[in-house]
Amino acid sequence: MPQGLDLKALAALHAEAFETPRPWSQTELAGLLDSFGVFLIAADGPSMSMGRVIADDAELLTLAVAGTARGRGLGRAMLRAYEARALDMGARTSFLEVAADNHAAISLYRSEHYRESGLRRDYYTRPDGSKIDALVLSKLLRVA
Repeated sequence: MPQGLDLKALAALHAEAFETPRPWSQTELAGLLDSFGVFLIAADGPSMSMGRVIADDAELLTLAVAGTARGRGLGRAMLRAYEARALDMGARTSFLEVAADNHAAISLYRSEHYRESGLRRDYYTRPDGSKIDALVLSKLLRVA
């Protein structure tokens, strides 16, 4: 895990950005950051992206932008920064999962050329206990 990382601030940002899927705790963030192939990009503006590269596949684990900072292009910047880092780490394809009712995120991903490649039925649980599907989206980052 990177030195000097403020896990409390990252967990607070994640909690502000997510209800479904549920936000990640400091402990969960630390565990992910200690995992093989995982990287974090955090901006001074309240935003972050976290990804993982294994072999030539990248997975966007999370992308979060504070509510007060939305609409300024930070989500797109974090997505592009994630993709650049994944490419540097040898990824050819990027995958992500997004709640089927997260229209703002889906719009962003589609505008960046992600396409639906799967569906996970009842994947996420909302705070009220109801379920929501996850769309699996993918994008070719580089041709072999």
